[in-house]
Amino acid sequence: MSLPPALTELIAYFEPLSTVRRDFRGAVTLHTPGVNVLALNATYLPDADPDRLPLVAAWHHAQDMPALVAASVPLPGEEVGAVRVGTYHPLPDAGRIDVEQVSRLSLPAWAAVLTEAHGTPEWAGPLARHLAARLEGDPAWTLLTAYAGGEAVGALLWRAGAEGGGAAHLWGTLDPAADAPLLNAAFGLGGGLRASLPDSSPLSVADETGVTFSLLGPPSEEGQEG
Repeated sequence: MSLPPALTELIAYFEPLSTVRRDFRGAVTLHTPGVNVLALNATYLPDADPDRLPLVAAWHHAQDMPALVAASVPLPGEEVGAVRVGTYHPLPDAGRIDVEQVSRLSLPAWAAVLTEAHGTPEWAGPLARHLAARLEGDPAWTLLTAYAGGEAVGALLWRAGAEGGGAAHLWGTLDPAADAPLLNAAFGLGGGLRASLPDSSPLSVADETGVTFSLLGPPSEEGQEG
């Protein structure tokens, strides 16, 4: 069984930023030690096949990593995040937020905003160092920072599409008022945008598919011995 388009899209965006890709029984795992981004450390599942789940959990635990899985169908386990993947159309904004393209020399400050937006500011340094190596020499990626009164309040990583448009699946804001201006600016870079919106966002995307990140229990709880 093939992966749903939304999961394939997330993998295409995040794989160049990951350290390891593993393909197993129709599932794809991205593994990125030292970085806390969910999408870079998850197994993307085409379905809820109960015969596959314990094997996936066992592999994750063998790598000393949580058994985090992503799917567009219900799965057992503890939900730790959810996004809506779809096509973003620009919205009017009040003009209070300025959005600028920043150089890769600004990665530490950019990562500080992103990780604070996601409640994990202690990961700013490791994320900046990791992305610096992955983005070097690849012109497909663009960093955007949103400002309110000169203070950075949002960060977004845009990737150009092979046939026009682009994608923004890694972003965050400290002020909800920055969401639309930041995504509007990303849309303007390529004249089209595929994006992931957290479930908490009041914004919307067209043709949306929900993707949930869940933690499976230890292998023994999924039907494995020991």
